[in-house]
Amino acid sequence: MEVILLERIEKLGQMGDVVSVKAGYARNYLLPQNKALRKTAENLSYFDSQKAQLEADNLSRKSEAERAATKFDGLTVPVIRAAGESGQLYGSVTARDIAAAVVKAGISINRRQVVLDRALKSLGLEKIQLSLHPEVSVNVTVNIARSVEESEQQLELGRAVGTGDEFDEEDETAVEPTKLFKPDAAVPPEAEAQDLADHDTATPLETETEVNPGAVSSDETTGL
Repeated sequence: MEVILLERIEKLGQMGDVVSVKAGYARNYLLPQNKALRKTAENLSYFDSQKAQLEADNLSRKSEAERAATKFDGLTVPVIRAAGESGQLYGSVTARDIAAAVVKAGISINRRQVVLDRALKSLGLEKIQLSLHPEVSVNVTVNIARSVEESEQQLELGRAVGTGDEFDEEDETAVEPTKLFKPDAAVPPEAEAQDLADHDTATPLETETEVNPGAVSSDETTGL
């Protein structure tokens, strides 16, 4: 289906462009949202007559969006969800959930303004784009956590917590215990000399006992 764009549509065209789109996309989104007109001779004539007014209206909406964009500077919104030990959510965070969190923070938006190209299914901090106008976008940080306390910890650390990954890596700052014994170390000369001296000063009885530990004493022979 061919349509006339009434505003800039990302990856599609600018205001006034005639583009070809799928019929379902036109019927379900572009036409009901007043973002385009079906291409007909009558609508082409209408657009030409209203072009100046449409451009003025678009400029006004753009200026309003640019003023609203300042409210999003550094904005982080918490979204509390149940999750397993690995950090995987029991479910997912949707565009509707994110819009509700932003509204709760005091800024009015709707779910259609949340640009979400994938499902959010794990704990952590996610940077999400919001479209305030076809030519004005902002980013917000969505803090997905199990509790308010956990979301505060994640915001401080800048990453997900309570996922079981905190202790996967060894602590590089750990001090290796001092080794008490070094099997390959050489014996100091003075220690070796002391061992020889101790051996030379042994008493004759000690020497004999060491050499002949099984010798029979004279007292034992007289008893025969």
